[in-house]
Amino acid sequence: MSPIIHRHISSLRAALQPYRGQQSDRQDSLQRIALVPTMGNLHEGHLELVKIAKQHADIVVVSIFVNPTQFGVGEDFDSYPRTLDEDVAKLATIGADYVFAPSVDAMYPVLPPPTTVLAGAISNQLCGQSRPGHFDGVGIVVSKLFNIMQPDVAIFGQKDYQQLAIIKQLVRDLSYPIEIVGAPIIRADDGLALSSRNQYLTESERQVAPILHRELQDLAEQLKDGGISQQAFESLLADKRTRISEAGFTIDYLEVKTEALDSVVSDSTTFNIENKNIVILVAAWLGRARLLDNQLVVVG
Repeated sequence: MSPIIHRHISSLRAALQPYRGQQSDRQDSLQRIALVPTMGNLHEGHLELVKIAKQHADIVVVSIFVNPTQFGVGEDFDSYPRTLDEDVAKLATIGADYVFAPSVDAMYPVLPPPTTVLAGAISNQLCGQSRPGHFDGVGIVVSKLFNIMQPDVAIFGQKDYQQLAIIKQLVRDLSYPIEIVGAPIIRADDGLALSSRNQYLTESERQVAPILHRELQDLAEQLKDGGISQQAFESLLADKRTRISEAGFTIDYLEVKTEALDSVVSDSTTFNIENKNIVILVAAWLGRARLLDNQLVVVG
């Protein structure tokens, strides 16, 4: 059955209201509503988020909204692929219940919105450094979606690790009663992380793109045992940046952080990654496509 499409906030709220407080088919529990926020142009990675949502809730709402507030000047807001009919057809095959596909005017009566939701210090690095204001745009749209739908659980992919960390912080700081579930990265057979922007890759670029993940895997392998000096660590990172650049990428960043996105160098300037969970994060351009990836590493 095809999901029911709502384009207006009031109609979606009215559709969801009857489920609240109702008994679930799951034993001794009330019905739960899950939100899967997307910008559309759905691929297998998005569909996996919906499948995970169905494991956590009785009703699944997929939002499809290309959010202007998270695009900077010169970015691809106007050209970002909008494929609502195809997206709804894909969602019908996996049992999504509702699609929320509002217009920009419905979401933002005034644009830019006079109210902001600032992401804070966690956003002033990595993607936030090269895309100033991006995560503030994410903050306002996610806050609006949470308020509109009041879901019990929301599913976000781990491919954008920094975004997931910011959403968790937002929920904690604003006291949203929402469970945030991070879904593992879905990859093509050759290791490339699935992304709507992968379609910007030319045929030859698509052959090169998996190198990014392979270099992350190799770096993770070299770090997992710990026992590396800061000098050797910095040399290893420099070598990886060189290898990725020589493969044809333009690197935005390649960094190693703690799971909380703190520096691996402590306040006392002591370098130590032993017995820590760390994450390797990369963003790099290949032609028109800006590719994101990350690798979690348990050290020691």
